[in-house]
Amino acid sequence: MTTVDAVLDLYDRWGAEHYDEEVGQLDHALQTAALAAADGAAGPLVAAALLHDVGHLLEMSAGQAGPHERTAPAFLAPLFPASVTAPIALHVEAKRYLCAVEPGYHAALSAGSRRSLRRQGGPLADAELATFEATPGWADAVALRRWDDGGKVESASVPGLAGYEPLLRSIVGARGSSVDVSPSQIRRWRGRRRKAQP
Repeated sequence: MTTVDAVLDLYDRWGAEHYDEEVGQLDHALQTAALAAADGAAGPLVAAALLHDVGHLLEMSAGQAGPHERTAPAFLAPLFPASVTAPIALHVEAKRYLCAVEPGYHAALSAGSRRSLRRQGGPLADAELATFEATPGWADAVALRRWDDGGKVESASVPGLAGYEPLLRSIVGARGSSVDVSPSQIRRWRGRRRKAQP
């Protein structure tokens, strides 16, 4: 069952791992979310920025195969609304879109993003552009993509993961979903986080 604690535990266990970038998964997630918050993004979009690469963590933890832009929304959908999962599902297409419509965007991508772009199909073809722009949530996905691109700075100082727990829980609560977590579990989780932080 997907719970907020299960999501956060993925970062506890696998956040130090690297995928295609110089920064670890947790650092990248925190930087992306911090950029979204600094730009005044709504709470669900900040959550999407934080969780956009959860699919990579699922692959590391459970060996789940499949594109991370599909595995992450499928994992998160029982818990979070489409305002969180839709931009995540589209953030790879948003990179392909920006490569097609914005001169200089491709050249500014990190080496890891350029490598993954080849695996993801390269820039969108002309016929695909209108389809992308007609997809609900495409503009949020483009915004997420830009924060994603900016969230790859080694040793950046940004708020820690514990600071996002109230946001995630409030989004779940607003949706009316139940989180299967006892107060004692929450206290234990917070205690582990305090010990882990320098």
